[in-house]
Amino acid sequence: MTFDVIIVGAGPAGSFAAERLASNGVRVMLLDGRPEGQPKACGGGVTAKALKAWPQLLNAVGRTVNDLELYSPAGKRLSLKLGEPFAIYSRIAFDTYLRERASKAGARVCATKLTKRGICRTETGWSLQLPDEAQVAGKFLIGADGANSTVGKVVGQSLAASEMEIAFGYRAPLPTCQEPPTVVAFLPGWAGYAWAFPRLDHISFGIATTQEAFAHEPLDSLLWNFMLGYYRQREDSKAHLWCRRKADHERDERTRRELARTVERYAARIPGVGDKTWDSRKVYGAGWALVGDAAGFADPVTGEGIYYALRSAELFSECYLRGVPEAYEQRWREDFGRELKRAAQMRRRFYGNFWGAPFTERMIEFARSHRGIQRVLGDLVAGEQAYSDLKKKLARSALRPL
Repeated sequence: MTFDVIIVGAGPAGSFAAERLASNGVRVMLLDGRPEGQPKACGGGVTAKALKAWPQLLNAVGRTVNDLELYSPAGKRLSLKLGEPFAIYSRIAFDTYLRERASKAGARVCATKLTKRGICRTETGWSLQLPDEAQVAGKFLIGADGANSTVGKVVGQSLAASEMEIAFGYRAPLPTCQEPPTVVAFLPGWAGYAWAFPRLDHISFGIATTQEAFAHEPLDSLLWNFMLGYYRQREDSKAHLWCRRKADHERDERTRRELARTVERYAARIPGVGDKTWDSRKVYGAGWALVGDAAGFADPVTGEGIYYALRSAELFSECYLRGVPEAYEQRWREDFGRELKRAAQMRRRFYGNFWGAPFTERMIEFARSHRGIQRVLGDLVAGEQAYSDLKKKLARSALRPL
């Protein structure tokens, strides 16, 4: 029970690192602490940027999305034809796919949940006390166990509550229409957005917002209004997403009763690291490293973290296999650290005002009549448009002839 590397957490970051390391002869133990059949609270969207970087992800069972409906806070709709599709996965299917690849590569996968008390540093590395009283020893420890990382707490690099965002939602039945749309709607009066991501056998509804803006009851009510509006529009394309008419009352109540019987609720914290924290953030130390959400690697504007989970796992693995794991700290900063910091600086502006209205309102309003702005938004969805020059590109596109 002695390994070169022990990875705590078998989400995308942990499993991807385990596969990369094990396939190169590293003795890896991958600890999966999530109860069987319990998915992570996540929309399951994987950007086109990630699919291009790792095309094997398309072998996981999921849906590819070529069209996206964007809604402004006032309910204005933009039908966006994507130049590059993204994918939507059930997190059970996606995580299982990556975990099985790690196992086939030679990693030993163990379904167990660690506590902080069960992790102990030794003269030669780390000793882990498993719940079944077995002990595991490892020379190197990787925390890939989410925003509330146990490993992060052990090494003194846990994220404060103020450095997290909230995501919650419901898994619900697919509507009866032939091709239910994928929807992202910016919230009226709140920082954040709601999503409706159809999967193969259900639809994931959710809201992501900042910790400081989170208030459960009004946001849950807003999410229910969003869900009812989504189903309402499947029966009446002219219906409003957020507001219902008197004629909608009976149908909405019927839908609400049906959903109350069938939906499954989920919730989680996700990283939302502030711009000043990135300057001092440490994700590597002697004998340990953090990857993915445990490191805080998620887009502070959207909460999207799968690309950064996979990329950070890849960067660490490359450094470890070259015999210079300490280079990981510099590699992630050079690769995507500046963009995450810039996104954190842009978060308030993105959900703030622009020309007398929410920026997201103006963005969609202009895009409805301008193809250049639509292309910029398509690049943003694909993960290819940086926040650093988003407003500049939008303004430049708006000034070009149609």
